[in-house]
Amino acid sequence: MSRPKKERIVHQPPLFADFKPAGIPSSNLQPELLGLDEFEAIRLADYLGMDHNEAAEEMEISRPTFTRLIEAARKKMATFIIEGKHLQIEGGKIHFRGNVIQCHNCGHMIKTRFNQNITKCPACGSDNLIDLAGGFGHGSCCRRHSHHGRR
Repeated sequence: MSRPKKERIVHQPPLFADFKPAGIPSSNLQPELLGLDEFEAIRLADYLGMDHNEAAEEMEISRPTFTRLIEAARKKMATFIIEGKHLQIEGGKIHFRGNVIQCHNCGHMIKTRFNQNITKCPACGSDNLIDLAGGFGHGSCCRRHSHHGRR
């Protein structure tokens, strides 16, 4: 019997979580699901250029686990690009360190911590806000984990 999967730490929810080839309806494409932890591995290693030890520490997982995670994520990204699938970022056993609130009216993005209560957009004053962590089913659970991280 394998060990239970350890919860991974993700810096913040992705700003965009749904990608597809232009001009093809989503209903005609096979989905390729990229977990939030795999998204974070891509962000840390390929976007920020961290080595596997640094990235593993950031996600609070072992280096071998990070290596397996980044390899799986890269394979899914390659499949998405080569085969033209519908890439969706979702799921996984994760907690966010921070959150992003988006104004539905003007599109302004507000990076925030979970202990901050944002009720109005600082750009336009609207109260029509979207909680990106909440869109992934997170928020209250992440409050307990957000204080542990370095960033």
